[in-house]
Amino acid sequence: MVHDLYDDEGVRATLRDRYGARVFAQDGSVDRAAVGALVFGDEDELFWLEHLLHPLVMARTEAWREELSSSPEPPELAVNEVPLLYETGAEGRFDAVVAITAPRELRAERAGERLDEREQRLLPEGEKLRRADFAYVNDGSLDELDAFVADVVRTLSAA
Repeated sequence: MVHDLYDDEGVRATLRDRYGARVFAQDGSVDRAAVGALVFGDEDELFWLEHLLHPLVMARTEAWREELSSSPEPPELAVNEVPLLYETGAEGRFDAVVAITAPRELRAERAGERLDEREQRLLPEGEKLRRADFAYVNDGSLDELDAFVADVVRTLSAA
């Protein structure tokens, strides 16, 4: 959803006002890597960007949920991926929370050198797993992950 917001004219105009052309590619699209380079090393800039995007993400999420619930045949389950769920205090907006994490080595491989700076501002993985209604450490096979997800879906669909 955040990636989609970078296509929003209002967001693009706000980014242009703040950063100028340096966060835009030649085709006029937002260069997410350039934005990341500016904000991930600067707490104030990251705070500014999050306060620009998070309310828009919440509004779009709520509109999507409303659309689903008012449809003639609403789905049994609707799933949102929220990377900063606990950090933004949004866990209360959902009926259940599923936390899936991975060993630090795998997270480091995915995040590269930014892992340490990311982890400093995030709730510790163990705390996320403790708070979640369903928790899984993704250190096994894809079949094991699929089985966990299927079990969660069965449990929530039966509720």
